[in-house]
Amino acid sequence: MIQEQLHSLILPDSNGNFGQHGGRIGHPALAQALAEIEHGFRQIVNDAEFIQEMKRLQATYVGRPSPIYHARTLSKRGAQIFLKREDLNHTGAHKINHCIGEVLLAKKLGKKKVIAETGAGQHGVALATAAALLGLECEIHMGVVDIAKEHPNVSRMKILGAKLVPVSAGAGTLKEAVDSAFAAYLEQIDSSMFAIGSVVGPAPYPEMVAYFQSIVGHEAREQFQREQGGLPDEVIACVGGGSNAIGLFNAFMDDQSVALVGVEPAGEGLDKPGHHAATITKGKFGNIQGFNCYYLQNEDGTPAAVHSIASGLDYPGVGPQHCHLKDIGRGRYETATDAECLSAFLALSREEGIIPALESAHAVAYALRRAAELDSSKRLLVNLSGRGDKDIDFVLGKLNFAS
Repeated sequence: MIQEQLHSLILPDSNGNFGQHGGRIGHPALAQALAEIEHGFRQIVNDAEFIQEMKRLQATYVGRPSPIYHARTLSKRGAQIFLKREDLNHTGAHKINHCIGEVLLAKKLGKKKVIAETGAGQHGVALATAAALLGLECEIHMGVVDIAKEHPNVSRMKILGAKLVPVSAGAGTLKEAVDSAFAAYLEQIDSSMFAIGSVVGPAPYPEMVAYFQSIVGHEAREQFQREQGGLPDEVIACVGGGSNAIGLFNAFMDDQSVALVGVEPAGEGLDKPGHHAATITKGKFGNIQGFNCYYLQNEDGTPAAVHSIASGLDYPGVGPQHCHLKDIGRGRYETATDAECLSAFLALSREEGIIPALESAHAVAYALRRAAELDSSKRLLVNLSGRGDKDIDFVLGKLNFAS
């Protein structure tokens, strides 16, 4: 049985830090609530009954293990491209991996509701799904820009019984949704649990979400060795907050021959501040929303405006584990533009019959670019973190074609 486990490089110290990144919240009420969540998390990961229930739901509800698919047509460009098919999970993305764990934890803590933010809606749908399954209320905060853009996921959340809270402050996207959700949580702190959507935020969230996502990498490493007789040369994943990437990278930390490549959104160009969300590539160190990381800043240190064609990636910060991997040289962080993302979206759709999420298409875009630089003996493993049915109307409108 494949079991979740984190490598020491992405485990925090006693203060919740990963090198200089991460940390604990200073707000007294939040600190007390997060300490309760952390205590509960430490208990459940060593609880045989909890682990057994997680394994049952992963196998019979989520549909794990997700397969690895050799994209033979895409691979004609050069290196061989393989896809870890997280898009085939129930709800259509990797987010269900940690949402099941978070809602099980909330229930163990005696909470009646889970509250969270969402960008593209994948985390919102997954959390609403897990809450419906396990009998908890669910409240999702989502920016008005993303609500308009991600209509299919909005409809899913409503059908699943979630309360959707539109957020119109600021840019009306993911950062503002996080702020709004935390504010709502403070008002319901005794009866609810904040179920964050990525490896961001103060401790224990980066560790907790990474733990639940680590199943992806553990499966992938075992599958690739069994099916391909060795390890990939690079493992590749898109990075917004970074949950799907850290889940994949974790199992390959000790494999020095395997490059760990995160792909950030370059938007309309890295030379256009406010028009990309390449936080590790262009960000500076500081504190955002209760944790330290690299984030895109204005001159006064406030979070800068960001943009990505993919709603799940347009966040000005990034997970502290990724910042630490960058600092120590174990992670490499590349970028893909909106245009490259759209091109990869169409390539995967039309050459392999797989419609990817726009977030995941960033990783595919880099893989296509990288494959053309390498010979056919090299092997690239891409985490296809979500499916693209949520994006199809937006993409058709963006490309303005009917063929």
